Amino acid sequence: MTPRQITKKFVQAACLGILFPVGLACGFGRYSTFYMFFAHIFALAPGVPGNFLRSAFYKYSLRDCSLDTTIAFGTFFSDCDASVGPTVSIGSFCVIGRARIGARSQISSHVEIPSGRHEHERDAERRLVGSVYSEVVIGADCWIGASAIVMANVGPGTTIGAGSVVVREIPAGVVAVGNPARVIRPIQTEMKE
Repeated sequence: MTPRQITKKFVQAACLGILFPVGLACGFGRYSTFYMFFAHIFALAPGVPGNFLRSAFYKYSLRDCSLDTTIAFGTFFSDCDASVGPTVSIGSFCVIGRARIGARSQISSHVEIPSGRHEHERDAERRLVGSVYSEVVIGADCWIGASAIVMANVGPGTTIGAGSVVVREIPAGVVAVGNPARVIRPIQTEMKE
């Protein structure tokens, strides 16, 4: 291990130690009121310390979250039933609901993943009484461009263009853009000799 990696592991461990009482207070994600309070607080922690604090908080409170992630300023998870794979990078001011984000994926700033399809339950007077949300799966090695809205699954190795709105499943290894997002071409891979 390099000195930088050792320092990073030490800081991660320190953040986990510092945030254990916070994880306990929000029931490790089970008490939604406390969870949302702390998710909003940690979204506002600036700079590199904020990245470490958010990763540690979400390690305790999400279904699964790798400590080796970057979750930038202003970003928060609105649903603790989300999971984040290793070496994922999430830009600033993103709102992520019930989602599973694969390893090494990169999500640009201002992206919304508000869970998948919603089913709204209504009573006899047609008033909303509840909603059921499905999970959005973003495969490994994806790129989600700035200000995209993702409400359907995205296959591994796929690029979603900036400002795109994903309402139907996008297959693996393609570039999709537009509103609604449509596949425009497969991703070309370069073979290095």
